[in-house]
Amino acid sequence: MPAETSIDPYDAILLVSFGGPERPADVLPFLENVTRGRGVPRERLVAVAEHYDAFGGQSPINDQCRALVRAVEADLGEHGIDIPVYWGNRNWDPYLTDAVERMRRDGICRAAAFVTSAYSSYSGCRQYRENLYDAVAAMSDAPRVDKLRHYFNHPGFVAAFVETACEALAELSHALQSQARLVFVTHSIPTAMAGGSGPDGDAYVDQHRFVAESVAHGVRERTGVAHIFELAYCSRSGPPAMPWLEPDVNDHLERLAGDGVEAVVVVPIGFVSDHMEVIYDLDTEAAATAERLRLAYRRASTPGVHPAFVSVARDLLVERAAVESGRTVERATVGSSPPSWDVCQPDCCPNLREKRPALCEPDQ
Repeated sequence: MPAETSIDPYDAILLVSFGGPERPADVLPFLENVTRGRGVPRERLVAVAEHYDAFGGQSPINDQCRALVRAVEADLGEHGIDIPVYWGNRNWDPYLTDAVERMRRDGICRAAAFVTSAYSSYSGCRQYRENLYDAVAAMSDAPRVDKLRHYFNHPGFVAAFVETACEALAELSHALQSQARLVFVTHSIPTAMAGGSGPDGDAYVDQHRFVAESVAHGVRERTGVAHIFELAYCSRSGPPAMPWLEPDVNDHLERLAGDGVEAVVVVPIGFVSDHMEVIYDLDTEAAATAERLRLAYRRASTPGVHPAFVSVARDLLVERAAVESGRTVERATVGSSPPSWDVCQPDCCPNLREKRPALCEPDQ
């Protein structure tokens, strides 16, 4: 293997994702897994389960993860990197514990974890590290697992959104393309969680704002139009008394229509694939809101298996392997934005409900 593509000391990649139901009977048990310990009333779970009914009781996320695994395997092979790609979920089969057990049985010694969440937050980083800790702690001779760094500012992640945003703009009538607003959307989280995100706090919002600015800049370079853009949120699920990040995308569309805006392109920068929060919250609810308001509405695709995004996993693997082997490496980022840290500090993105051990911290 050429030195530039050496991935020692790693002998596997572990794709870490959220998981989702694949048949109607799975939906409520899946939602119970997601909300366990949070005191969410059953009637709320039943209401959310109805979202899945419109799609045959199945989330597309597992199929999208399967496609991503195949794409990453192909990309690695094309670059002379011959290692297996495993996949484990937080909330549904295949679970992380099962994935780690498969790696152990296969003789894997050290795996690099690529998480399908690009940003810093408890739910997007530390909670996955808690899950990884539980999976590794369940067996005495588990392989070592290192989490690859956050990739919100990786050129491949940003480039995929630039392309899909431009494609969505091109679907509008020519008269509307230049005046359309770009509405960047991500998953809302409690403001307390957002405030504690990252080593210094507020990283979740700051990172999304950076990506929104970077994608808008890329769109301007490709189209010659400097679109006005804003950041909005979707998928709020907490009690009304708990503050969550705002504005909700539907409320934001109401405001834009009131200001005389005629067209919007929604760019779901908080998501790496078109799973339930995208196809329901954006393609169903937000699209219906836009239709009621007579707003021309288009939604940019998520990265999915876009080649630029798929290459991010390989690039971060090679980068981290160089770091672990003491080799010099240039870390790819957009503009002057520094690369994220390799190892999370113990107080980074704290669990606000209980203190739990998490993997991928110093001295592990």
